[in-house]
Amino acid sequence: MHSGFKRIGAIILGIILLCAIGAYPQRYMENLGRGLVAIKKGSGYFLSWRLFGLDPAGIGFNVYKGTAKLNPTPITDATDYTDNTGGSGDYTVKPVVNGVEQAASKPAMVLNNPYLSIPMQPPFDHAPNKATVADLDGDGEYEIIVKCEQSPVDVGKSGVSGEMRVDAYKLNGTFMWRIKMGKNIREGSHLEWICAYDLDGDGKAEVMLKTADGTTDGKGKVIGDANADYRTSDGTGNITTGPEYITVFDGMTGAALATADFSPARGDISTWGDDKGNRGNRFLGTIAYVDGVRPSAVFCRGYYARTAMTAWNWRGGKLTKAWTFDTYNNAALKSYEDEGNHSTMVGDVDGDGKDEIVYGSCTIDHDGTGLYALNLGHGDAGYLGDIDPDRPGLEYFGVHEERNEGRHMHDAKTGAIIWHITATGDNGRGMAADIDPRHKGYEMWDALGKTIYDVTGKSITSAYPPCNMAAWWDDDLLRELIDENASLVKWNYLTSSTSSLLNADSYGCTGASSNLNKPALIADIFGDWREEIVYRKSDNSAMLIFSTTIPTTNRLYTLMQDPQYRDQVSGQNIAYQMSSMPSFYLGEGMAPPPRPNIITDGNTPIQLKPNASHRPMATLMYKTVATVLGDHWFICPASMAGKSKVVTIYDQSGRLVKRNIVDHDVINLQKDFGIAKKMYIVKVSAFEKEPSIY
Repeated sequence: MHSGFKRIGAIILGIILLCAIGAYPQRYMENLGRGLVAIKKGSGYFLSWRLFGLDPAGIGFNVYKGTAKLNPTPITDATDYTDNTGGSGDYTVKPVVNGVEQAASKPAMVLNNPYLSIPMQPPFDHAPNKATVADLDGDGEYEIIVKCEQSPVDVGKSGVSGEMRVDAYKLNGTFMWRIKMGKNIREGSHLEWICAYDLDGDGKAEVMLKTADGTTDGKGKVIGDANADYRTSDGTGNITTGPEYITVFDGMTGAALATADFSPARGDISTWGDDKGNRGNRFLGTIAYVDGVRPSAVFCRGYYARTAMTAWNWRGGKLTKAWTFDTYNNAALKSYEDEGNHSTMVGDVDGDGKDEIVYGSCTIDHDGTGLYALNLGHGDAGYLGDIDPDRPGLEYFGVHEERNEGRHMHDAKTGAIIWHITATGDNGRGMAADIDPRHKGYEMWDALGKTIYDVTGKSITSAYPPCNMAAWWDDDLLRELIDENASLVKWNYLTSSTSSLLNADSYGCTGASSNLNKPALIADIFGDWREEIVYRKSDNSAMLIFSTTIPTTNRLYTLMQDPQYRDQVSGQNIAYQMSSMPSFYLGEGMAPPPRPNIITDGNTPIQLKPNASHRPMATLMYKTVATVLGDHWFICPASMAGKSKVVTIYDQSGRLVKRNIVDHDVINLQKDFGIAKKMYIVKVSAFEKEPSIY
C-alpha cells in the first residue's frame, strides 16, 4: 500500500494557523464561479447553476431578477429554477447558509436558443474539430480552446495534410488568440493533444502543446526555424525526422512561455513498430495528479508496440519532467507493449491519493512505473469508473481490436479480470453507462456483441443501443446516448428502443470529425451538474454548446470538481473520444457522492486573527502597521525547513493573487512572485510524510 503525503500544516502568516489533516493532501483545482445560465424555454427562462463540491450540506439558493426575489423560500432540493414571470432584469443567485444570504453570483449568461453560439474567427477554410475548456483568464468561468483543421490526413494514410491551428474563445464569443502549428505538425485525429489546465496554480490555465519548427504563438513569434520542412518528399506527408518540442503558452495571450525538447522523444522511428511514422506518431494525453496535489500534463506516444509517456510539470516558471515511462529496450516492461488503446483514462485506482494512467490493457502507476499489464492487446475504447458500486474501488471496461479478445471488465487496482467474453474480429466500439435502472451499476455493450451486459458480464437484452458517447441530460440519474446522426437519445429499457431528446443536425451541426460523428466535447461546462454537448456548424462558422432545459431534483455538485472527471475531460480532444466518468458511481440507486478532497481558492476558508509576533507579515494584513520600506519577506519557521511549500497570496477580500510552489525557506514576495507592495493575506502550506501540526 502506498503511503500518501499528509498535509501537516497550513499557516496564514501574520494572521492565523490553519490546519487541514486528512488521509491525503487536498488537490488544487480551479476556482469556478456559479456558472449561472438562463435559457429561453416557452414564455420564460430555465435557470441552472453550479453547486460546489465544498458547499455546506444544507446550502440553499435564492433566485433574483434584478432586485426581485423569485422564490419564496431558499431552494435546497435543486440547482435549477424556471421563471415565467416576465419583466426584465439581470438574473443572479445568492447562496443561503444557516439562514444568511451570501453575496450574489455574476449575472446569468442569457441564451435565447437551446444553445450558446460561439462564432469562429475567419478564415473558414479550417473546420473546428475537437475542443477542450479551461479558465484561461481566471474569472471563474471556462473558455473554449478549439483544434481547427484544414485538410487532415490520418497518420496511417498517405497524403500531405493542411496546417492545424489552435484557437481560444471566451464564451461570449470574444476571440482571444490563435496558435498556428505550422507545416511540421501533421493534421489528424491522433497527432495533437491540447493540454489546457492551471498547471502552476496561479489561478489561470496555461496551454501546453507538442510543437515543431515553424509553430507560431499567439503573439506572432515563431518557434525554431520558420523555413524548415521535414515532410517526406515522396508525397506521403509523413514526418519522421526533425526536432520536436513541447511548449507552454500563456492562456490569456497565447504567447510562448517556455519550450523544451519533446518527450517521449521520437528517436529511431522504426522502434515504434514501423518505419513510416504511423505507429511512432500516435499520441494521447491527459492531466493527472501524479503527486496527489498538483496537476501534471502526461504526454503519451505509441500503443501498438513500443509504449511511452512523460509527465510534465509547469511550476514556478520552469518546465520540467517528473518521469518518463518507456518500454524501449526494457525487458521488464516488454509486457506493456501493444496493450494501449486509442484513448487513455486516468484516476486513483489504488487509493493512494495519486493518479494512475489506465492505458487500456495496462496501467502505469503514479510514479511512472508499471502497475500491471493484462496481455489482452490493443483496443479502441475503454471506460474507468465505479462501474459496479457494490465492489470496492474502480473498474475498467474495455473492448479489443486484436486477438479476438472481445471485451472484458477488470479491477482497476489489481488488474484482476472480473469477466471476459471473447469475440471474433475487431471490436471497434464500446460503451459503459447506467441506462437500465433494473440492474445495479453501469451497463456495458459494444460493436460486436449486439447485446447489453450487466456488471457480472451477463447478457440482459439482445438489443443494441447506440455505441458512441453518452451525456447526463434529463431529470433522472441514467445517462443518455449520442448516436451517429449527431442526436442525443434516451434508451427505453422496457421497449429496447430509443427516443430523441436533441437533434443537433436540425440546427445545422455536424460532428467534430468523421469518427462516428462525435461531438467536439461533452463536459459540465456551465449550469448545474449535467453535461453540455458541443458541436460545430457544418459551414465552420460557429461552435454550438447545447445545454439542457429539463428541471431535475437530483442535486449534485459540479462534475468538474470531481478530479477524476475533470482529468478525463482534459483528454477528450485527441484520438477516439470517450465520455468522462467521475470517481463515484453516478446512476440509479447511487449513494450521495463523497465530498471532494480539493482546494479551490474561492472555497478556502480564511479566518483572520491578529498576531503581532510576525513583525514583517503584519504589514501585509493590517493598515494600522507602519509600511515596510523594503520588500515584503519572511522566514519560514524551522519546522518547515527543507520542505516543499505552497505559498498562496490573497488580497484583503480573499481573492487569489498568486500561488506557487517554493522549496526555499526565506520567501520574498516581490522577488519570488513579482507582486506589488500592498497588503496581502499569505498562506504557506508545508508537506511531509508524517503528520504534525504547527
